Amino acid sequence: MSRYTPAEKPTLYFIGVTTAKSSIMKVFPAWAKELGLGDVQIKGMDFPLHADPAAYREAVAFIRDDALSLGALVTTHKIDLFNACRDMFDVIDPFATLMKETSCISKADGKLVCHAKDPISSGLSIDGFLGPGYFARTGAEVFSIGAGGSTIALTWHLMRTERGADVPSRIVVSNRSQHRLDEILHIHREIETAVKLDYVLAPTPAGNDAVLPGLKPGSLVINATGLGKDAPGSPLTDAAVFPKNAVVWDLNYRGDLVFLDQARVQEKARGLTVVDGWTYFIHGWTQVIAEVFHITIGTDAATIERLTRIAHAAAKG
Repeated sequence: MSRYTPAEKPTLYFIGVTTAKSSIMKVFPAWAKELGLGDVQIKGMDFPLHADPAAYREAVAFIRDDALSLGALVTTHKIDLFNACRDMFDVIDPFATLMKETSCISKADGKLVCHAKDPISSGLSIDGFLGPGYFARTGAEVFSIGAGGSTIALTWHLMRTERGADVPSRIVVSNRSQHRLDEILHIHREIETAVKLDYVLAPTPAGNDAVLPGLKPGSLVINATGLGKDAPGSPLTDAAVFPKNAVVWDLNYRGDLVFLDQARVQEKARGLTVVDGWTYFIHGWTQVIAEVFHITIGTDAATIERLTRIAHAAAKG
């Protein structure tokens, strides 16, 4: 017998770790009103990190079979859920096939569809805060800490030959375990690129600290580990020294954001630009809401600014 109760109104699910703490629980109703979605709701489905595959399959089967359960946004569990449930999807989009992850589940024409939206949402976020031509102008590098779905997506966005000269001079990816590095290496080999790629096994934060001195000034340093939100701490120690004029981006916007605190301590002395995950949150959720409810949500600056303003007001309420 399923532990899930059939939805009584059109429902979007949030598959995560601590979903009740997310701002989306307050933001979604405000967005739903603004977007004219009608009487709809959002519900969280919480799982521990690297949950039993059977638990993911039960959740996906429930969404598939329940008429008013329209789909889901998946965070943290993107790769594990894909691996556990791949055979359950009728359609897997090209990004999900390449990235081997599920960040969005939707239904279309009676079919269950697996999407990977992170390449779009992370790309919109990065291009938004860096501006056009950043890498071509600076020769900067990228250091993404954590080899999960977010890093797969954002490195895909940045390393493609279609970006011309506006690509990092080098991308470094670190991870605590070797098998994730092996997986991202395999995916990167399927992407046409001239960017130099390095992979670093860093089982402790000190291993990530050691990468920083080798980065060029202006480089983009990213916390893509979930540390600070899904688990306490930072992937760096307090002794870490960021490159001069670096852009420091934490994909998290809530939690005990130690990584951001570490960057802000050095912000003036090192000339850092410090960016939290709020814009990534906005783009990530609007991409999924558009897919699940089959509507169009613009990615133009005016639309995102309006939805951001609504989100800020709702989150504080």
